[in-house]
Amino acid sequence: MHQPKWRRRKEARPGDIVAAALAVFAEKGFAGARIEEIARRAGVSKGTVYLYFETKGDLFRAVVHDAIIPNIDEIGAMALAMDLPFAEVLRTLLPRFAGLVTTRPIGAVVKMVVGESRNFPELARVWHDEVIAKGVALISGLILRGQERGEVRPGDPRTYAFSIMGPMLIGVLWRETFTPLGAASIDLQAVARQHVETVLAGLLAEGEKT
Repeated sequence: MHQPKWRRRKEARPGDIVAAALAVFAEKGFAGARIEEIARRAGVSKGTVYLYFETKGDLFRAVVHDAIIPNIDEIGAMALAMDLPFAEVLRTLLPRFAGLVTTRPIGAVVKMVVGESRNFPELARVWHDEVIAKGVALISGLILRGQERGEVRPGDPRTYAFSIMGPMLIGVLWRETFTPLGAASIDLQAVARQHVETVLAGLLAEGEKT
């Protein structure tokens, strides 16, 4: 039997609130976000927000867990499942990541974390533990797998992972910080594709470069 409309709506409220919080955080930042605005966009009362989330920090954690991590996990699962040479996996992974941060307000959240972590260190802690650490571990694992197959030259996988993702972070921050002020825009997916080839020229073992 179908549930009554009011019951379906009640169960949907946490998801509506998280989606609204993501939008408000992206637009206003953490300090500037107001629970009243999040409630209004979610179509609920301020009191209803507090029924599900005690603090604004709890809302941020929910945004990370519900709106960001599933997208990252999907990309990670895809990369791990690809039984292809390391070069082909990386050629798929980085443009996919660029597409994600281009079509979702993830870049704005990254900017918020970087800009406000001094006053709100818990933002950086949550982002590191739930997003950054997992991303670095994923790429490090892919590099290690490539090394074990003889595709990637010897070296510290974690250090290689930072060299791969560093320019992508710069690109994200450029899009969120400077482009809105009139700086020349960048095509993050084009950056990803070009960066992959640059990285592979140094990472791949002799005989693997194609």
